[in-house]
Amino acid sequence: MSSWLEATPTRIRSNLLGSIGRPRRWLLLGAIRLLPALGLALFIASAAEAEIDFPGLMIEKVAAAVAGQQMICRGELICGIAELPRFYAQRGYRAAWHAADGSFAAAETLLREIERAEEDGLDPQAYHLQALRVLLETVRREQASGNSADGSLRVDLDFLLTDAFLLLGSHLRAGRVNPQTLHTEWVVQLDPEVDFAKILQYALESGGISAALERLRPAHPEYGALKRVLVDYRGLAAAGERPPLPPAARWEPGDTGEIAGRLRERLIASGDLTPAAGGADPGLELVEGLRRFQARHGLEMDGRMGAQSLQALNVPIGERVRQIELNLERWRWLPPDLGARHIRVDVPHFDLSVIEEGENVMRMRVVVGRHYRRTPVFSSLMDHLVFNPDWTIPPRIAVQDILPKVRKEPGYLRRENIRVFEGWGREAAELDPDAIDWGGVPAANFRYKLRKDPGPKNDLGWVKFMFPNNFNVYLHDTPSRRLFERSMRGFSSGCIRIEKPLELAAFVLRDSPAWTTDAVMAAVDSGEMRTVTLPRKIPVHLIYMTAAVGAEGQVEFRPDIYQRDPVLDRALRAKPPRSPE
Repeated sequence: MSSWLEATPTRIRSNLLGSIGRPRRWLLLGAIRLLPALGLALFIASAAEAEIDFPGLMIEKVAAAVAGQQMICRGELICGIAELPRFYAQRGYRAAWHAADGSFAAAETLLREIERAEEDGLDPQAYHLQALRVLLETVRREQASGNSADGSLRVDLDFLLTDAFLLLGSHLRAGRVNPQTLHTEWVVQLDPEVDFAKILQYALESGGISAALERLRPAHPEYGALKRVLVDYRGLAAAGERPPLPPAARWEPGDTGEIAGRLRERLIASGDLTPAAGGADPGLELVEGLRRFQARHGLEMDGRMGAQSLQALNVPIGERVRQIELNLERWRWLPPDLGARHIRVDVPHFDLSVIEEGENVMRMRVVVGRHYRRTPVFSSLMDHLVFNPDWTIPPRIAVQDILPKVRKEPGYLRRENIRVFEGWGREAAELDPDAIDWGGVPAANFRYKLRKDPGPKNDLGWVKFMFPNNFNVYLHDTPSRRLFERSMRGFSSGCIRIEKPLELAAFVLRDSPAWTTDAVMAAVDSGEMRTVTLPRKIPVHLIYMTAAVGAEGQVEFRPDIYQRDPVLDRALRAKPPRSPE
């Protein structure tokens, strides 16, 4: 199977590909089972189709395609190999896109929608656009000349139009690429199966092709905002790339000269600086404009152009356009409904937001996983929290981080209040760490459980927030507060350290009258470990966006800390295979 098809989201790919890859004997049996419908179809074909044996031609092509495990129409691979037969069988193998009066109004609407796919960052050519234009024009010429209809051509046109709708609809609904084929630590939440054939049938009957596709688009406001800035950045790219600043260029407040002038031009073009008004201090304005640029790009807001700011300033507009397109795809991977009240952690933004009825009601900085211990991407439901948690150190951290320190400093475990147990069972005996020859403990067969009791030195701080997942990742407090002051905050082992744990605890417990702010503080001050079930489960979404639109409507870019943009870019650029000429 091609890499392009492998990339299609799993739940959609199973619908579109269906029988591809199954034993040929099974495929032929499926094709034979379709044939009894042919007799009925021959009687109900419309008068407008009488001169063309649509049912016969369609079933013949489907059976041949199933036997060959592919369906090719005019050199274009049909991806809906399972959906197409079902769709046409349900309508008695009548042509879907040929109106009784010979017009192609629905087809023309679909072609316009395919062209509009560019607004979503999708490539219109991935939906048979060029082939459809040629076929439609050929059919129109036949009609105008009065020549006898080419049945095979008409059937191919119908199949390609149907496949284009199914494919575009599935990509708008769930993304063109399946992220789980790109990253093992990226999990998409499977929503209920979408019956695209049923959606198409209703759209054709109601004349609502555009409306049907619009309903499949993400309704998240952030998606629409990204689409709008995509238009702006494409306009900037069309105006021509700006010459980059010199590689070694630096700028400090008060500097004048050529670099200052070019920096000013760059900031005006990006919308971070307005031309100086009369009486304004140009130097101060330049500092403030650079600070705004740095804020939009997640850089330290020092008002100086160092190496990181220079690198961000020199990113070509075309690359920013592509970055926006990639993040539109990531929004299509998210569940259609994030929850009226939900928690959202954007990993590259190092940011946690609490969203309630579309409003950002709480925001805080976070520390996420470093590059080799990446924070995963998934959605779950927060169901409980733990005050004064202990910390059972994961084996990987015990071996890679703790063991080397113990070997170097024998008193390390006692100093850090880390207890040692023989094995991982509940009844495992506690051991004296000083009685163990740590130099002889093999890293490949580390059998000890290490645990930190609650207290000021516990890495999880005063509270942790739990939501089921396969990565053992959660939100938690931290005694290392200084890291929140950094602009780049990728320092954890995968879990998410949060800046305002007690405020978040009070928020998630607020539906329980007993859990006032004072009650939360009392639970922490007790020093006792206590698990509290939330009165209401709250959706948690860990997301990865390197481009987003801020509260003021300006696009914000972030460094691709896990180098995921190039991987997605390559997957989206992969083209569907074509049949040999």
